[in-house]
Amino acid sequence: MIKRHFFLVAAAVLLGLMVLAVVLRMAFADDDKAGGGPGGPGGGRGQAVSEAVTAPRQFTDEIRVLGVARGRRSVNITSSTSELITRVLFTDGQRVAAGAPLVELQAREEDAGIIEARAQVAQAQRQYDRYRTLADRGIAPRVTAEDAETALESARASLSAAQARRGDRLIRAPFAGVLGLSSVTAGTLVNPGGVITTLDDIDVIRVDFPVPERYLGVLRAGAPISARIDAWGDEAFSGRIALIDTRVNEQTRSVTARAEIPNPGARIRPGMAVRVAIEQGVRTAPAVPESAVQYEGEGAFVYRIARGERGQTAQRVEVEAGAVEGGFVEILSGLAAGDRVVGSGLNRIQPGAPVTVAGRGGRAAAPRTTAR
Repeated sequence: MIKRHFFLVAAAVLLGLMVLAVVLRMAFADDDKAGGGPGGPGGGRGQAVSEAVTAPRQFTDEIRVLGVARGRRSVNITSSTSELITRVLFTDGQRVAAGAPLVELQAREEDAGIIEARAQVAQAQRQYDRYRTLADRGIAPRVTAEDAETALESARASLSAAQARRGDRLIRAPFAGVLGLSSVTAGTLVNPGGVITTLDDIDVIRVDFPVPERYLGVLRAGAPISARIDAWGDEAFSGRIALIDTRVNEQTRSVTARAEIPNPGARIRPGMAVRVAIEQGVRTAPAVPESAVQYEGEGAFVYRIARGERGQTAQRVEVEAGAVEGGFVEILSGLAAGDRVVGSGLNRIQPGAPVTVAGRGGRAAAPRTTAR
């Protein structure tokens, strides 16, 4: 019985010591938060942060729209008749010149027609030569020779028509470009309108894109544009506006503009989505790095580094953010040039909390003003 009472007393004492340790720990934690650490107010033990300085920076006013890449000339190679393919004269992805033969269709009737037409030309030629000789000797009337000459010209015209029909059985490239993929082979039956292959002239890419009509005053042929494509990341492709449509779409209240972009190496393919930016002008405004701005709902804020009674503290400041360009955010209101702000790690900062700027002097280089 004595042992049992002893163990109960010991357990109660141990439990009491644990509760006391928890209470003391919480009390010391509150003191640290209130006094900025063991050093007390102004002791320099606040949250270590990086610093950025609000500085003027140039931003480009741009119209941003989405367009689709097209070849300068694009066509589907098709047949005008139903016929078997006898020869395929190209390979997939081949670059061809204008007029290059691509596919030969079966042409037995046309070949027979040419043979017949040639025979008629030969017969008409012999008759013409005979009647001309007789007319020159005065044996046959001159009109007979003239009729034979007319028959000869008619036979020659029939031969030309037969050769043209035979030529239609050889499908040629209408312009220079690059052929696409094809599944036809010798023996394939093609029907009118059936696609044999595609042909694209992609040395220069055309991009058609809609622009709201309110920007018509700043659009002009020859204006420079920059384009970005998801496949190539943030790489910018330069081009110029070639044409602006003469009509405004009544439903969308936009006008279609066409830009041309040089395409060495055929890196841009027809059908790609292209993000087009049209420059309107350059302006200068205060800016901070993107990492210094935190967005909340439709608003944004930064933590400005200010001196207080306890040393440097982080003050939450609501700002109006503008354009984002080159890793910097335009500040329309809320900050002035020269204001020091927390450069990163905003999720660890509380409003009014003491902070320590990392690095000697606590100054970060102001962003350099550059023009695009």
